[in-house]
Amino acid sequence: MPKMKTKSGAAKRFKKLASGKFKRSSANLRHILTKKTTKRKRQLRGTTMVHDSDQRSISRMMPN
Repeated sequence: MPKMKTKSGAAKRFKKLASGKFKRSSANLRHILTKKTTKRKRQLRGTTMVHDSDQRSISRMMPN
């Protein structure tokens, strides 16, 4: 059986924590920022945790 490869797209988007959970950055902060309010852009900064229902699929994408 060959080694399992990590999905490179998932590796760029998620980071695994020591607890085994994953953190992610918020969406909607790349372009078309002029129509978004300052409050909305400020709240999209930083990182959040991946939802519990998605943990299993992301851990399969990132076996290493």
